[in-house]
Amino acid sequence: MEELPVQLADIQNAADLLEGVIERTPMAHSRALSEILGTEVFLKCENLQRSGSFKVRGAYVRMAQLSSAEKALGVVAASAGNHAQGVALAASRLGIEARIYMPRGAALPKIAATRSHGAEVILHGNTVDDALAEAKLYAQQTGAIFVHPFDNEDIIAGQGTLGLEILDQVSDVDTILVGVGGGGLLAGLSVAVRAKEKELGKKIRIIGVQAEHAAAYPPSLAADALVPLKKVSTIADGIAVGRPGQLPFTIIKSLVDDVHTVSEDDIARALIFLLERNKLVVEPAGSVPVAALMSGSLAEKYGDLGTTVCLLSGGNIDPMLMLKVIQRGLSAAGRFMTIKLMLTDRPGELTSISRIISEHDANVTGVDHTRLGGALSMGDVSITIDMETKGAEHCKEVIAALEAEGYQPIVVQ
Repeated sequence: MEELPVQLADIQNAADLLEGVIERTPMAHSRALSEILGTEVFLKCENLQRSGSFKVRGAYVRMAQLSSAEKALGVVAASAGNHAQGVALAASRLGIEARIYMPRGAALPKIAATRSHGAEVILHGNTVDDALAEAKLYAQQTGAIFVHPFDNEDIIAGQGTLGLEILDQVSDVDTILVGVGGGGLLAGLSVAVRAKEKELGKKIRIIGVQAEHAAAYPPSLAADALVPLKKVSTIADGIAVGRPGQLPFTIIKSLVDDVHTVSEDDIARALIFLLERNKLVVEPAGSVPVAALMSGSLAEKYGDLGTTVCLLSGGNIDPMLMLKVIQRGLSAAGRFMTIKLMLTDRPGELTSISRIISEHDANVTGVDHTRLGGALSMGDVSITIDMETKGAEHCKEVIAALEAEGYQPIVVQ
């Protein structure tokens, strides 16, 4: 490990710096996941960390080691949420002025939370990349210290303290699952875990997890070079990074066993599961380790994962996004269905459909009745029905019942 840019000593030094600054977040045993998967599953609840995510760890370690002259110049960063709040909180603890660039579309609660820590928030551009470019320009023009979200040794060391905590809380862990964006968290954690394996007398499987439409690591690892994505699109905005960081990539390719991908529906289902069964509010990026477990694909690839820890990296979810994700998660789990039907516009048609749905124990929650539209012929009507259902098989049963009586429902979601 001598060639790696971050060593165990760096992480231990980071842990000393963070003493009394951050929370030692709880490690919760998930009975629900353990029963479903047939193995012991623990949840490292970093969603309960100060500022709502792990980001404050790296930000504080980076900024605490600045010289007095550097601190006087202030810091600047760019983020759509978690890194912004982490930098703002660290700056307030250290008495450093902070300017944070956020894209104009950033969630209002995240903007408000960042400002509440005393940081100056500047809304710039439509993407994080736009904000990032402006933050770097400001650093060049003023001398302010740019705090990168993941491509920095101190940042990686700070995030790596989570590896030490996990091993201390679940010393018999066999598999650790971690969400991956730029890679700073996975890189730091892997350094800590690999350095401790000899002491523990066992090999621990470390798996990164990315959203399939924001997965820059699999192609980069295959090419042994940074491969930027042409497009990034995912509800997991906390890991929506189109290009791995060079420093994290160097570490991850050496120490991590695999980087796995999950679908948007997998993420939504996991978020709902954590909310309902574990009473935990977790943002989409924080739920991807559980999404990977629940998808079943890891078990297919590796068999028995043994005692598993899922790192829930953050809980900063915008309420409006939560509404959308909950609906998508319920739909993916077969507990919510929207159908569309074309009907003849005559009395009794809607009553007939309502009867069929009711007889098969589905609960209608919304109806949209439209007579106008370019696709509608004279005498036709378009009906869209939202309903609560009891699972995938129940959805099929309702659809089959409608088809049996001559209707042609189309499942919208």
